[in-house]
Amino acid sequence: MWQGLRNRFDSCRNKIADEADEGRNRSGSSKYSKYAEQKWRGPWYLASGFLLFWVLLFFAVVVPLFYRLPNGLTIEDAYKGVFIAERAQKDLWNLDKIGPKVVGSDANENQTVNYLLSVVEGIQAIALDDYFEVEVDLQEVSGSYIHRTMINMYQGVQNIAVRLTPKNSTSNSTILINAHFDSKPTSPSAGDDGQMVAVILEILRVMSTTEQTFRHPIIFLLNGAEENPLEASHGFITEHPWAKDCKLLINLDSSGGGGREIVFQTGPNHPWLIKYYKKNAKHYFATTMAEEIFQTGILPSDTDFHIFVKYGNLIGLDIAQCINGYTYHTKYDRFSNIPRGSTQNTGDNVLALVRALVNATELDDLSAHGSGHAVFFDFLGLYFINYNESTGIILNYCVAVGTLILIFASIWRTASVSFVPTGYVLKWFTLILALQIVAFILGFGLPLVVAYVLDKYGLSMTYFSTPALMIGLYVCPSLLGLSLPSYIYLQLQKTDKLSFAQQLLLVLHGHAAVLALLTFAMSFCGLRSTYVVTWTLIFYAIPLILNLLTTLHDRGFSWSGLHKIFQIIPFAYNSYLIFCFLVILTPMMGRFGRSINPDLIISALNSLGTILALGFLIPLINMFRRPSLILIAFLGLSGVTIFMATSTQIGFPYRPKTNVQRVPFLHVRRTFYEYDGSVSKDDSGYLFNLQDRRGPNPLKDSEVNLTGLVSVASDCDKYLMCGYPMYDHRWVKNRRNALYLPRSEPVVVPYEVKLELLNRTILENNVTVRFEFRANCTDHCSLFIKPETDVKISNWSFHPAYIGTQTTYHIYFTYGKDKSPLTFFIEFSKSTGDFNIPIFQIGLAVHFIGKPVDKTSQKFIDSLPSYAAPVDWPTSYQVYSY
Repeated sequence: MWQGLRNRFDSCRNKIADEADEGRNRSGSSKYSKYAEQKWRGPWYLASGFLLFWVLLFFAVVVPLFYRLPNGLTIEDAYKGVFIAERAQKDLWNLDKIGPKVVGSDANENQTVNYLLSVVEGIQAIALDDYFEVEVDLQEVSGSYIHRTMINMYQGVQNIAVRLTPKNSTSNSTILINAHFDSKPTSPSAGDDGQMVAVILEILRVMSTTEQTFRHPIIFLLNGAEENPLEASHGFITEHPWAKDCKLLINLDSSGGGGREIVFQTGPNHPWLIKYYKKNAKHYFATTMAEEIFQTGILPSDTDFHIFVKYGNLIGLDIAQCINGYTYHTKYDRFSNIPRGSTQNTGDNVLALVRALVNATELDDLSAHGSGHAVFFDFLGLYFINYNESTGIILNYCVAVGTLILIFASIWRTASVSFVPTGYVLKWFTLILALQIVAFILGFGLPLVVAYVLDKYGLSMTYFSTPALMIGLYVCPSLLGLSLPSYIYLQLQKTDKLSFAQQLLLVLHGHAAVLALLTFAMSFCGLRSTYVVTWTLIFYAIPLILNLLTTLHDRGFSWSGLHKIFQIIPFAYNSYLIFCFLVILTPMMGRFGRSINPDLIISALNSLGTILALGFLIPLINMFRRPSLILIAFLGLSGVTIFMATSTQIGFPYRPKTNVQRVPFLHVRRTFYEYDGSVSKDDSGYLFNLQDRRGPNPLKDSEVNLTGLVSVASDCDKYLMCGYPMYDHRWVKNRRNALYLPRSEPVVVPYEVKLELLNRTILENNVTVRFEFRANCTDHCSLFIKPETDVKISNWSFHPAYIGTQTTYHIYFTYGKDKSPLTFFIEFSKSTGDFNIPIFQIGLAVHFIGKPVDKTSQKFIDSLPSYAAPVDWPTSYQVYSY
């Protein structure tokens, strides 16, 4: 076979050499070859048509496939034993009507629980008794654990657990399906997480009324305290008697609502799970890259999946709605934003997964299947690819090495047919490779420069409400950077021994070599997301192999036909993947915090997508005459877009209802008590924890009066927790960016809650003193405790492992049904035994979530602009010195 290929190559080379000699005889100089190259290059106006094809492919194929949803089934289809979105939507509508469901509120603890129990009881009544046993348990649980920098302490939060057990089942491996029904303040929570609760109810309804048998029992868990955060899941997995049998988890959550759900965490380990997803899911949407991004911890989100894995040693799939995150945790998260097709999409997938996993033999012995991670991704929702991490590493290295070998083979072939030494072609390729490294840096870096400069002038997030601006802000600069070095080289190159088409092919080889080197580096770092670069290289290598096996490689631009055809696949996938992350992450930039420039993240994603999707295509503009016109067009479009983003309302980030500015703030009444009991501070104001990069600037430009607004950073070294009632661990982390607006009129809180000292006892060792306290807290309170420099906490009634981990301790306390006072003790040790001077400070922050504000506060709220979405409540803060 190889001898046959060799003979074929020799024949082609001789034929091409004869044609080259004939050309040289006709011209007698390089003048003819230059003329011929210009002749075979296409007209300049076709370059725009070439680029327009890829634009149309994206908007006409990729984007519609990304947003594609199935038709929602109606009750008329119920006899088929399938998921019926109409029934699920009815449950969702009823949940939405209840309104916000904050832990401790009547809406969450009574109205929602009663509604869900009534639905479950209705399902229980129609379940097939000959096939299943349906058990319902309402759990009320208390506990605590260390969450980030605080103790998360909960009391009387509720879970509704429904166990569906097949008759005669002997399996002790239970599948757990979890979603939460509580919400953030002000949010009706249709998307987060009402839609998933409705999906669980419908799956329970279908499974319990369909004549079928399966091996493993299922627990449907509707948990009532996820937003607090993650309390009810902790209470279930550590305290519920059914929890010990749970082996596998399907966690359903949301950071948006109304689109497709994404699988963004699997395992840990157990790559067989994703095989079940591939075999059974009806509408694919999953990627390893999402898993790796989420697990870096940079995103402002967490899910119950973490709790079940950490405290229950469960494995499973973490699945979430992720589209339209603009309404997430706001009052606009309503039923009207959730189309029936979205619920059908999720229901189809989860029901199919459940039906497969309830018969999974892997659950009989998990230890035998728990090695390694998985690499997985869907192609436009149409096809799914998965393989083990070890296979992925081998594939990465093989493709990278194979690509470099093919590049060398192409260089050798080019030298042979051009009758020049291979070293001569390598010399030019080395120069081109250096230029392509520069192109890669420019293609990635120029959008970052735009993002940095706009942020420097206070103009970040211009794309927030108009994502199309990203094309001019980031994509065009990236394309300009990618194409400029090769354009300059091809215009200035002096060799007549290599044809223009051959040098253009070397430019593409240079880009491939850069990606191969990137593949080596990413694989070495253990990144499973390397698959994105690997598969991009595969679809460059395949047409290169075919061109090398034919005469197309050596006949002018003939090699470009196969190259363009095979680039359709990586272009479609890479643009789809990056578009997915832009859709998910762009709304998150509105709650990413003030410390980080979010434009750097969005611009980097656009750069990455441009390089991967168009890196092998944009150099082809040089196949047409006057490619400089395209570069000028890129530059012009960028300039026009930057003008629109910075000088018109198009670039203003916020819009009423659809793209709001989140404005979390507290109506604060604070009182500081000295060691002798005197009051050193008694004032009121509004404490802001603004969540996006622009901070208060958009509000300052509106009609709201922010005169006197100050940063609290200067107080952080003087007062306990900066002197303000930071709400939770996120507020504590961001406290130096908080802002305070004093007001002369005292804030009126619904009622007074004070910390009551019950007892003070010096223990027998004379170096330890014990304090006992009680506080009739609201459903959300925080304690901040700071010992003096020569004092240590030796014991207390809170989580013992937390002692010694902080300089200022944070105990976050919430309750659901159980409204008992918070009673606790703390023991302090001091080597001198002198307890007649201040030993410690303690602050009590009392949050009246859902309670009405006073008239002055309401007037302030009413003055906020229409694009602002306030999340606010009255708060009292007392600081004591003992």
